[in-house]
Amino acid sequence: MTSLLHDLRHSVRVLVKNLGATTVAVFTLALAIGATTAIFTVVYGILLRPLPYSEPGRLLAVWEVNHRGTYSRLADPNFDDFRDRNHTFTALAKFAAWVTSVSGTAEPVRATVATVTRDFFKVLGVQPSFGRSITAEDARVGAAPVVIVSHRYWVQSLGSTGTLSAFHLRIENRTYTIVGVMPAGFQFPEKADLWLPAELDPPNRSRTSHNFQAIGRLRDGVTVAQAARDISAIAKDIIRDSPEQGDYLLADATAVPLQASITRRVGSTLYVLLGAVFFLLLIACANVTNLLLAQAAARQRELAIRHALGAGRGRLIRQFITESLVLLTISCLGGLLIAWLGTAGLLAVAPADLPRLEDVSINWAVLFFAMSLSALVAIVLGLFTALRSTRRDPREALADGSRGQTAGASSQRAGRIVVAAQMALTVVLLIGAALLGRSLLRVLSVDPGFRTDGIVTMDLAMPVSEDPQAKARLASFFGDLFDRVRAIPGVEEVAAANAVPMDGGLPDGLFAVLSSKGVPTVDELKVLFQDKSRLGTADFCSVSTAYFRALGIPLLRGRLFEDREGQNTPHVAVISESLAKARWPNADPIGATVEFGNMDGYLQPLTIVGIVGDTHEYGLEQPPRPTMYVDLMQRPRSWVTVVIRATADPRGVTSAARDVLRQVAPDVPPRFRTFAQIYSASLGARHFNLTLVGVFAATALILAIAGIYGVMTYNVTQRRKEIGVRVALGASPGQVFRIILRQGLTTAAIGVAIGVIASFGLARTIETLLFGVTPTDPVTFASVIAVLIAIATLACYLPARRATRADPMAALRQE
Repeated sequence: MTSLLHDLRHSVRVLVKNLGATTVAVFTLALAIGATTAIFTVVYGILLRPLPYSEPGRLLAVWEVNHRGTYSRLADPNFDDFRDRNHTFTALAKFAAWVTSVSGTAEPVRATVATVTRDFFKVLGVQPSFGRSITAEDARVGAAPVVIVSHRYWVQSLGSTGTLSAFHLRIENRTYTIVGVMPAGFQFPEKADLWLPAELDPPNRSRTSHNFQAIGRLRDGVTVAQAARDISAIAKDIIRDSPEQGDYLLADATAVPLQASITRRVGSTLYVLLGAVFFLLLIACANVTNLLLAQAAARQRELAIRHALGAGRGRLIRQFITESLVLLTISCLGGLLIAWLGTAGLLAVAPADLPRLEDVSINWAVLFFAMSLSALVAIVLGLFTALRSTRRDPREALADGSRGQTAGASSQRAGRIVVAAQMALTVVLLIGAALLGRSLLRVLSVDPGFRTDGIVTMDLAMPVSEDPQAKARLASFFGDLFDRVRAIPGVEEVAAANAVPMDGGLPDGLFAVLSSKGVPTVDELKVLFQDKSRLGTADFCSVSTAYFRALGIPLLRGRLFEDREGQNTPHVAVISESLAKARWPNADPIGATVEFGNMDGYLQPLTIVGIVGDTHEYGLEQPPRPTMYVDLMQRPRSWVTVVIRATADPRGVTSAARDVLRQVAPDVPPRFRTFAQIYSASLGARHFNLTLVGVFAATALILAIAGIYGVMTYNVTQRRKEIGVRVALGASPGQVFRIILRQGLTTAAIGVAIGVIASFGLARTIETLLFGVTPTDPVTFASVIAVLIAIATLACYLPARRATRADPMAALRQE
């Protein structure tokens, strides 16, 4: 302990003595450790932190696999077969979630409601903290409707009441009795606030209607692979025995860990960001290594004297490691502060649909990571510096010291190697950021097919009803609402759709082309949908008459919907250009009659009357999908988004529209957004990736250039006698300038070359994040190389200019 305390005191004296270098090193390492810890905090909270359920490793998500090879929701009968015929799960449950209006409290609210089967909470291993769960008596057709609420809803909407039976909630034309409150923090599926028994409604017997997700709990001793094979075998039996065939019948099924299923969309992105920030950490370590090597070179005489007085090499190495630990302890404290601020900043710019954001926080696991990382960096830096500094013969160091020499060629070589490594790592980060930047520019250049300026949206969730009279009243309600909103000053046009572009996409399905305009019977429809020559696939969108005018979607041929058309007139449809090309490549679709009632329950045939331009419903990066539009006033939907095009201030329009809705439907709470917000949210993930990688790359570039400048300045200082002798022997300033500049640029060029080679391999890891740009895009690589060489030249220029001013007489006097 005495020896350790001596080393600590000596380390503090050394660091304080070189306060400028210590400050630079602490800032550099704190920045790198803070950035790395902040990204790790997000990665741990989203990808690595165990789910807050009993034995989360045994929880699996069960998915159908469609003919495109992607995951799909489950059809009711398929789920029943998986649940009843599997041999690997103790229980399976299905669930679905949606946003709807909930009334029965002081103020109606929009809430996420989940319909779940009775084993749902058993599978998760979570039970209500107050009240009871769903029982077998609750989970049957015709049972008294009950609901379980989240702790958040219980506090915010029910005032933390102890008498649950005092409240009855109105949801989708049913009145539910509250029977339980879930524990604080439980919100699965994401953001759910209410859970209803799925068994209240009869199951859909179609194997091609995919409405539910499913989760299961593994039996003891069963692996994920065994469960996946079990589910897949059942799926193959379903395919073989099902009378329903076609692209909408499952092609396979699988089971994957629930945590991986929840985070599958963002896993690769977050790991890429974690890799990027580790590159930044390596660059920072390289910078500090150069700084420590320079400091150690200046202490060669001190080390030689200590060695001559009896200090062995191991004792000197321990001293260097202790100095590094002191340096890294200070840096770690600063890094934790930066990590805390950085995590808050990351959460502020993170896309709203990033899963498990509520689990992201600085916790003990993150603190352990930061401290372990700092200790590892300290030991590596200390060992590297110590081994480099203590391998020299003390007599040689004393001899050099007597002439004032403080560093040799080997120290300079070590510095140049570190700088080359810095440049290589910086190239990788800059190329990654440049590829993401070019991808974003390509995305922004895509024409969305509709206008985004001056549009305010109002989301409504009306009660669902299959009663024809209720549907007629719904159409009348929409007409009245549109007229009232259109009367607001500054409003130019009002329309509605069951979903607007870039806001989650549209449902898709099979339609059939009819040979006559009569209404087919159910049996005729079954036969018709077996004839593949008459089938087509399209997204389904229900819109009001003015929708295309409001969003500026162009009419290409035919006509749009007209005000005279209603539920009692022949039903019509408008199709997108891509659907016309896909289904009628060599014919005119205008006048064709199709049946698409499987999407909304209306069996009246649709006559195609017009063709409109394509829109990017799923984001600018996704190609337009074939879409069929039907008239909302002919086929009313309960969940719609009202589109308001206005020249007035959006805040004023929002306030006025809210007042109008309160007058005509006081129990329907709206959600208002501008179309610019929807458009921006669709690019949120790409902005997030580019912002972070861009910040890392810019920081890495600054550190690398600082490293080049520092090494070149240090080398010029150490070679001042050599340069002076060269000048005394007749070397011109230009020759000296070129020698120093060539040395610096050679180091930078080697680093750039290594970085380019590494980038060819590493760029493949971000290929899925790119759009319109290849991972080996020559323009990007050439631009990054040119910029780095130019900046490296500038960093070498000043030290080279300083070298040309060397005084030959001073050098000769020293010799």
